[in-house]
Amino acid sequence: MSFNDPLSDMIARIKNAAERKRSKVSTPASKLRGRVLDVLQEEGYIRGYALVEEAGKHPEFEIELKYFDGAPVIAEISRVSKPGRRVYSAISELKPVKNGLGISILSTSKGVMSDQAARAENVGGEVLCRVY
Repeated sequence: MSFNDPLSDMIARIKNAAERKRSKVSTPASKLRGRVLDVLQEEGYIRGYALVEEAGKHPEFEIELKYFDGAPVIAEISRVSKPGRRVYSAISELKPVKNGLGISILSTSKGVMSDQAARAENVGGEVLCRVY
């Protein structure tokens, strides 16, 4: 199975699993997905993830979703920059998500990071997704 946008596929899987109240969801592994999952874990949106490798199969990430009082911690996650329309932002132009309650995940020259970390590093980049 080939994907045009693997990050959108992962986001859709996370959304669907959270909506169905699943504790775990699997997605094919890649470096970009791993870095985005690192940011989600650092910011407290997921419990964690693990790389699962089986003989003869493509490695997968098993993502453990986080819930608070029965509701998913990730209320909304959406892709901003898409293959057909890339969205880049200077750090001065990047607005807070939900008045500071959410995060934007950026791909910068210094790696994939949250908007708060990008402000601290004073770098802009491609806005991959928004989470709140």
